[in-house]
Order: sequence, then structure tokens, then C-alpha cells
Amino acid sequence: MSKVILDVKGLTMNFGGIKAIDTVDLTVRSGEIVALIGPNGAGKTTFFNCLTGIYTPSFGDITLRHARKNQETRLNGMKPNKITEKGMARTFQNIRLFPTMSVLENVMIGRHCRTRSGIIGAIFRNPAAKREEEEIVEMSYGILKKIGLHKQVNEEARNLPYGAQRRLEIGRALATEPFLLLLDEPAAGMNPKETEALVELIRRICKEGHSVLLIEHDMKLVMSLSDKIVVMDYGKKIAQGTPIEVRSNPAVIKAYLGEDVDDA
Repeated sequence: MSKVILDVKGLTMNFGGIKAIDTVDLTVRSGEIVALIGPNGAGKTTFFNCLTGIYTPSFGDITLRHARKNQETRLNGMKPNKITEKGMARTFQNIRLFPTMSVLENVMIGRHCRTRSGIIGAIFRNPAAKREEEEIVEMSYGILKKIGLHKQVNEEARNLPYGAQRRLEIGRALATEPFLLLLDEPAAGMNPKETEALVELIRRICKEGHSVLLIEHDMKLVMSLSDKIVVMDYGKKIAQGTPIEVRSNPAVIKAYLGEDVDDA
């Protein structure tokens, strides 16, 4: 069995008297695609925000384990940029590209956490800084080929079709060299053809050694893509299992339909 690279235990997030996340456990293994699903307001994006340092959890532990380097890091209270440096990157529910920058430049920005030259090198353009910039351009172009946007390399991000903008955001996250990629509703707003291309991209990303944790409302995508599904409702984890197990779980059906299975 593959190694656990993300281990979340008892995660709780309180906002005043409201418990947005209530003692949730979750694991992601190396090479695994895990879907986090649930009705609107279930706490899924809040859960992502706790994992990535936007919120500091009220209770619980978040541990990230680098499968190859054998490093273990407790993420609680760590800044988002430091978490990215440790090997976990994310996309957002609402696209957060730099609209007037080129497609290539948007991916290059993702490399900032891996650069070595620093401010002095950038100002004085020493040989090391120039070599590093060339490497960044080359790697970024390679990522654009992977996500199918290399022909739009000089296009402003705002001019891309919606589905292409979604893929570009994934490309920028890949530029940080993550071993765990968090995708927040990556198929939102996509048409069927764009969704099909997204599924193939995610599968290819995993085959290349990444693991994926995604939030998604497209159940056809979730059921066809996921190795494991975790279901939340009102901040609690109510089910976990394979797509077949989750599809027929009475608690999941009740959470989505608002009624017991026997009453349907």
C-alpha cells in the first residue's frame, strides 16, 4: 500500500460560536485521487483553507509527508507560501490569474517559491540569475505543453476561454513543483468537452507522480476519477469510501436529497 502523504486528524475550525469544521479526519496516499464532496455550505472550502494556511485550525493536526524525501511537517499555523514550499499547492473556486499578463508569465510566477537568485540577482542580472530565468521559461513552457496551452504562450490570460483559464491555473500550481495538488471545483463552469479534457489532465498529472485532493460538484467526474471519496455535511465527515460505496450510502443520499432513502 502506498504511503500516506497527507494526514488530517480531528480538524476543527470554529468561527465564534459556529463550528464550520467538526473533528474531521482525512488521508491522502501517494498517487491517489481523493474527492471531497458535500452540499453547499458543508465546509469543504473552509477545510481547504485550513490545509493551506489561510485559516489556522482551532483544533486538530495537519501533517504533510514528502513520499520521496521522507520529511514530515506539521502545517498548523504555517504561512501559505511556506506550505507551498513544502510541496502542497492549490487552485481556487474563483479563478485567480493575472489577467493582463501572458499565459507564460502566469506560469512563471508559480516558480517564485523555488527561485534562488533573490532580489540582488534580479536587479543586477548576474549570470546565475540569467540562467535561472532561462530555466524558468523552459520549465514553464513545458508545463504549458502538458496542459495544452503552449500555442497561446504570449496571449493575455484574460483572453483565454474559460476552460483554458482553469487549466492555466492548474499549470501555475504545477510550477511550484507540488507532490500534492489541491483543486477547488476545477470543473465549475466547464462544458462537457472541457470537463473531459480536465479529467484526462488530472489522470496524467497523477501518472507523473502527483497526488490530488479535489472539491467537486460534478458527480459524474467525481465517480469516474476518484480512488476515494470523502463526504461532508454541516462541517462533519459523514461517509468515506470508494465511488461504489459512497454512491449507495444512505447518509450521503439523505445529505444531498434532504430525505431518508426509504422516503424517496
